[in-house]
Amino acid sequence: MKLSNETVQVELKNGTTVAGTVSGVDPKMNIHLRRCRAAAKGREAVALDALSVRGASVRCVLLPDSLNLDALLAGLDEPRQRAKKAGGGRGGGRGGGRGRGRGRGRGRG
Repeated sequence: MKLSNETVQVELKNGTTVAGTVSGVDPKMNIHLRRCRAAAKGREAVALDALSVRGASVRCVLLPDSLNLDALLAGLDEPRQRAKKAGGGRGGGRGGGRGRGRGRGRGRG
């Protein structure tokens, strides 16, 4: 992951701010932080060893100014190479074609 070991600040929809080092981000945008400091709206900050923030509650992620965004975003313009399936390109989804009874309901045979 490109943002691993970067210190970021995450603002949540409920007004809480969390600052910490990114240890991982999953496909649903859940952010896993370590050595973080969380400050709820109107309260004092609390130091935590590790924290996972649900992606649906993230308002924005503030990246450090020292981060080179050109290098991070360089690979996004290139088309992705997809490996072809060895099965001849036919998917294994729903549908029949095997045995008798194609297109008929249960017990009408």
